[in-house]
Amino acid sequence: MKAFLAATAVAVILGAAGQAQAETWDMPMAYADSNYHTQNGKLFAEAVTICTGGELEITVHGGGSLFGGGDIKRAVQTGQAPIGERLLSAHQNESPLFGVDSVPFLATSFEASDRLAAAARPVLESLLAEQNLVLLYSVPWPPQGFYANKPIEGVADMAGLKFRAYNAATARLAELAGMQPVQIEAAELSQALATGVAEAFISSGSTGYDRKVWEHLSHFYDTQAWLPRNYVFVNKDAYDGASERVKGCLRSAAMMAEVAGTTRARELTGWYVKELAANGMTVGAPGERLAAGLAELGAILAAEWAEAAGSQGAEILEAFGAE
Repeated sequence: MKAFLAATAVAVILGAAGQAQAETWDMPMAYADSNYHTQNGKLFAEAVTICTGGELEITVHGGGSLFGGGDIKRAVQTGQAPIGERLLSAHQNESPLFGVDSVPFLATSFEASDRLAAAARPVLESLLAEQNLVLLYSVPWPPQGFYANKPIEGVADMAGLKFRAYNAATARLAELAGMQPVQIEAAELSQALATGVAEAFISSGSTGYDRKVWEHLSHFYDTQAWLPRNYVFVNKDAYDGASERVKGCLRSAAMMAEVAGTTRARELTGWYVKELAANGMTVGAPGERLAAGLAELGAILAAEWAEAAGSQGAEILEAFGAE
């Protein structure tokens, strides 16, 4: 996290003006303390504390220990927590715009993911503001791959599998492939695999490594379908009530956290895949038949998203294509 080491030095200078009475914000995060998103969140929190000279301290609660993943966004909206992190595409049922980073094969690299995030940010900021939230930063997951408990040579081989879904896009993918979608948060995944509630899912190498899925699954196909993003946002009332100094520190630390978190995701992507193989999983790119079948399903999902997202979705796609 070289970016944060440099950032901390800057934050010390910014925070040297003095120290006001400290306010503490709890920051719920859904993923384990060992996950790079949570580690990045802790570095962000530390940078804010230093920058504000202790005026604001943020305490990170990882692993869904304060609020479960599905409850974090609502908790921040209602002020139960002043700040939090959430996989925003999990709320696509509220607005299709939240699912822009999970449109299959739209943005399949870190470079494309960053461009798409930049194109979508103005629209998402406006949408979140209507929900009493202020967007601070987002960090991508590594490209998504398909996990299964058996070899998958084509989409037909997926039929009947109990498939862990984490957002509307993955649930719809399951339906199109003839699988049985089951909504399961990351913190519940290990138990779901162990008990047979889930037999397959699509996610990054990070999820597979964190949850030691090789204990229950045998195959990982590196489909690189999309790069979903975790978003950190603040309750708007809490943000508006903060001093200009605190607001500035939140914004500057957020900029650094986005760069540092994305850099870390890039660094870990290949390592995660190697670890899956090292622990006995069969790892590789999808075969020609599977790749073609997934591309067909992806085209259906992309068309459905574009129709549901309407003019604002078209605005994002146009901005993304123009960059």
